[in-house]
Amino acid sequence: MVPAATVGRVAEPELTLTASLRPAALDARRGVVRLHPEVLAALALRPGDPVRLAGRRVTAGIVAPTEATASTALLYADDLLLGNLGLRNGGQVRVRPLPVVPARTVTLAGPVGIVAAVSPEMLRLALLGKLVTAGDDVSLLPQDVLPDAAVRGLVEAARRSLANTVGYAWTSALLTVVTAEPAAGALVTMDTVVGWEHGPATRGSAAGAGAEWAPPEPEPAEPAEAPDLDELPGLRAQAEELTELLDLGFHHREVLSRLGTTVSLGVLLSGPAGSGKSALVRAVAARVRARVYALWAPELAALSNDAAARRLREAAEAVRADGPGVLLVTDVEALAPADEPGPVATVFRQIVGETVRAGAAVVCTTGRPEAVDPALRAPDLLSLRITVPLPDQALRREQLTVLTRQVPLAEDVRLDEVAARTPGFVAADLAALVREAGVRAALRQKAAESPTVAMVDFTAALEVVRPTTMAASTLELASVTLDDVGDLHEVKETLIESVLWPLTYPDTFARLGVTPPRGVLLYGPPGCGKTYLVTALAGTGRANVLSVKGAELLSKWVGESERAVRELFRRAREAAPTLVFLDEVDALAPVRGQASDGGTTDRVVAALLTELDGVEALRNVVVVGATNRPDLVDPALLRPGRLERLVYVPPPDGPARAEILRASARNVPLADDVDLAALGAELDGFSAADCAALVREAALAAMRESLAAATVTAAHVETARTRVRPSLDPAQLAWLAAYAAAHQARAGRGSVGGEEGA
Repeated sequence: MVPAATVGRVAEPELTLTASLRPAALDARRGVVRLHPEVLAALALRPGDPVRLAGRRVTAGIVAPTEATASTALLYADDLLLGNLGLRNGGQVRVRPLPVVPARTVTLAGPVGIVAAVSPEMLRLALLGKLVTAGDDVSLLPQDVLPDAAVRGLVEAARRSLANTVGYAWTSALLTVVTAEPAAGALVTMDTVVGWEHGPATRGSAAGAGAEWAPPEPEPAEPAEAPDLDELPGLRAQAEELTELLDLGFHHREVLSRLGTTVSLGVLLSGPAGSGKSALVRAVAARVRARVYALWAPELAALSNDAAARRLREAAEAVRADGPGVLLVTDVEALAPADEPGPVATVFRQIVGETVRAGAAVVCTTGRPEAVDPALRAPDLLSLRITVPLPDQALRREQLTVLTRQVPLAEDVRLDEVAARTPGFVAADLAALVREAGVRAALRQKAAESPTVAMVDFTAALEVVRPTTMAASTLELASVTLDDVGDLHEVKETLIESVLWPLTYPDTFARLGVTPPRGVLLYGPPGCGKTYLVTALAGTGRANVLSVKGAELLSKWVGESERAVRELFRRAREAAPTLVFLDEVDALAPVRGQASDGGTTDRVVAALLTELDGVEALRNVVVVGATNRPDLVDPALLRPGRLERLVYVPPPDGPARAEILRASARNVPLADDVDLAALGAELDGFSAADCAALVREAALAAMRESLAAATVTAAHVETARTRVRPSLDPAQLAWLAAYAAAHQARAGRGSVGGEEGA
């Protein structure tokens, strides 16, 4: 029910609620407030409607419903929106409906790096669907409460382009709304003129929402603004290849004529987002004295077909008419998608062909080459493909040297170690890392005359700056190591050889001519540390870990499950060295021919087998599966070359339980009367998870007795034993032990608790 304080005011246009700081992951810094469904009904609001919010300041937001168990007296918002209200957690907010008024103009200010990298068109797409008020702070995180799928696709394209141009810093950057018309609660649309303060702006319609939006004219990049190739380490081979092509096509066509041949200057430049593809094109163009005309494909995709075609023809004519010129189209998959190429894609192919035949160059960049219309790869269009690879450790070290050239580094900074701790980072991510480290150093040394960036600043920056390749996945770096795992010594030794060595010493395997193991299957009873072992492996090996639950890849739509498997391994290759963890692999790859799901899992198993030992090699990628039922996994997945090493993770015995208790109680102040060795011997049937739960429950028992408790005593442990019961099933343990023994006998090597032959 609506609170008693507000019942009499339901008919009024305004309610007073209490602000509560509870940012949901999908809402954070996106201008969304959540209200109880009854409050929405009382204000005659629907999800996605705008509301006027008044605290110490007046702002606006988009409403969304809370769960039914939430309080009807609270308004849930994030820290950014509370800051715009001028309130702290618990402040009073007056809420009332707000008419939808499209914003005519919006001017923003922000950090210098963001202003320089983000174009007004990209900025408008990031703000699309948000309500802005003069004086508010806004983020670049896109609004997810959107009216239709078409706009959602444009926002996703903006998200990828922001990651490409700014790196991970785009997710935390804050901008200030300097002016807005109207000044309060204006909705940003594709007709809004959005621009930077004292800088460029989009061109919008002065006649209102019904008029055609016209994008700005293409502006060639001045050669003086182009980066030097020495500032782009790791791209020398690609730069040399592109330089030779453009120099030959622009300045030595007479040689080609004497040889009776021609050259096609259509190039598809692919590589991870943020790897420097656009910077490479500009640097090469400056070297061959050519001008660059840049187009952003998601911007063109936002136009009507006629406007996009007209814009493309204008840009192509400008390139052909102004001497040696390069038409640079970034994120081309938005304009010519592989799935459903529309009329604009046809016009684009025609214009690319005309431009290339006229002697100009067309370079299209993409971070997802598989999403680009294959027709663009025709011999008379984008005939040459140049790939920018993900930088390895040596290349990241070189890039860090260039990026820190003007940075005063402390003596303790070890760039080799920073490079080793940044697998999956591209140039833009490393630049964001250096910027974040500089900010941390400035906060530490506000009064210092000669501040320096120390290793501690890089360590702190690594906690918040994530690789662009992980932005849309569950990839994350582990924070524990194998030293945190109690017992399981033989299992850890086997995993180090099977998983860490291929990721850490690939050169040694190559030198000895040995192909490293492709994958490992961990099996054992639940709660005995299989998932924790994988997390510790990733932390020990400084690798990325891509964790996927078995059923997450399954879809009822034909072809979608196989696509999800291909996308999983594509992300793993991009973020290498990567550990791919398939939890509950028996649900993902059961024995073929036995499932009643229309063949979905059979096709998934086939896709997994193709990825594991197909034509495209898995370099610096190791797959680890985990299951409680190894007999349900398709046998083809367990042969050599796939998940070829089976590792049994047994339940802990008495000494092992004591070690697990010590590891779990490492930060718990235990009293002298707590004997962990004796306690471990008594906990028959307890798994590793049960032992950790026992320590946690003992600490809670001490807190229940007194919030000022300084130690956990044996009495608290006894109290915890009455609450935490053993979870291991003796029948399951016996079956798993028999399965492990059978594999041990078949292989003729290993031991229970170590490697088993497949």
